[in-house]
Amino acid sequence: MEPIRTDLAVERTAAAPSLPGVTQETRGNAFSVTEIRIKNDVCGAPIGKPAGRYVTLETPAISRSSANYQEMAEELAAELGKFLPQEGCVFLAGLGNRAITPDALGPRVASKVLATRHLRTALTAEELTYLPELRPVCVLAGGVLGQTGMESAELIEAVCKQIRPAAVVAVDALACAELSRLGTTIQMSDSGISPGSGVANHRAELSRRTLGVPVIALGVPTVVDLHTAVQGIYGKSVPKDRPNMMVTPRDIDRLIDHAGDLLACALNMALHDGMTFAQAEGLG
Repeated sequence: MEPIRTDLAVERTAAAPSLPGVTQETRGNAFSVTEIRIKNDVCGAPIGKPAGRYVTLETPAISRSSANYQEMAEELAAELGKFLPQEGCVFLAGLGNRAITPDALGPRVASKVLATRHLRTALTAEELTYLPELRPVCVLAGGVLGQTGMESAELIEAVCKQIRPAAVVAVDALACAELSRLGTTIQMSDSGISPGSGVANHRAELSRRTLGVPVIALGVPTVVDLHTAVQGIYGKSVPKDRPNMMVTPRDIDRLIDHAGDLLACALNMALHDGMTFAQAEGLG
């Protein structure tokens, strides 16, 4: 069978269990959480993943109307907090094309994350006393190569050179292999990201190696490769000469809205120590 096309480490390791240098543990309350650690690039080569930590959070549905939505947001914020530096400016990059719904997750999240880097100079000392726990955060949703003529990596690298953040959070739509994971699974990692790799549209890499600062990748799968889906359902490979395409759910608008809102809410809590769920949700 041909290799499955997926951005999710948990799906890669399922196809190749018990690899040396690859460990896995589970936990979670509102989510089923799986943490995979890959010791080095050599250990990750058989599953096509670089060294790093990959945390996957799974739930039957992501919805603001869920009875445990607050618990989901708080648990996601806690997991994100383990990746973020304790202090310093964080640069959030919303990757993707806001005009194409399955690719609009990054811009959706970026529009709802609180940007605060400018407040130290924009507000008076008295006004700042009411905002003591807001860390400097800057946000950019720079579009895609076809819209700007510039690689996302070029824009983000230029911004990093100017503002010198302590870390970059890159939010992007992902591809998965199992249909049940569409819009219901969240992955975060410290290994960086190559935008578009899950849909065979490889763009320049965003990582500590290319940007000089830690890069936390955060995303939700919104598309599945048709050949991969058929292989998963029927257990048979599709001939390579057959047309292929990326498939997305018909309710993708709703999935993007709910997933984007949850990620933004959790990010606001994780970035700003002391921010409550009610405060973070109110920002959306």
